[in-house]
Amino acid sequence: MQQALLEAKKAFQKDEVPVGAIVVMQDQIIGKGYNQVELLQDATAHAEIIALTSAFQFIGGKYLPEATLYVTVEPCLMCAGALYWSKIGKIIYGAADEKNGFKKHCPHSPFHPKTIIEQGLLAMDCANLMKDFFKLKR
Repeated sequence: MQQALLEAKKAFQKDEVPVGAIVVMQDQIIGKGYNQVELLQDATAHAEIIALTSAFQFIGGKYLPEATLYVTVEPCLMCAGALYWSKIGKIIYGAADEKNGFKKHCPHSPFHPKTIIEQGLLAMDCANLMKDFFKLKR
């Protein structure tokens, strides 16, 4: 999660919502990303999507059942759909996102049935980065 936080800090420095993500397989980072919605003028350029695309390119395939995604904030429903189709083995996220997270919009898990979900890893660090960002915006 420390590496995902570094990615989120890159987003913060570029005036993007500070979410970072990394994909790990066999103790190796195979994909990483941070929000680039403003930079790319693309509503789908979320950290998770960018990290997944990077991981797919790294392995030369479209499924990640042996991989783990670390993401600083609870994935939105769009990202949850992409994670579903990736068949990722595990998702670990830091801070909850009560406004835009998948839990708000989906009463059941939107992830692949074999995907393991863990929450709360470095949650305070992840949440504080988001709070600091939005304090600057107000």
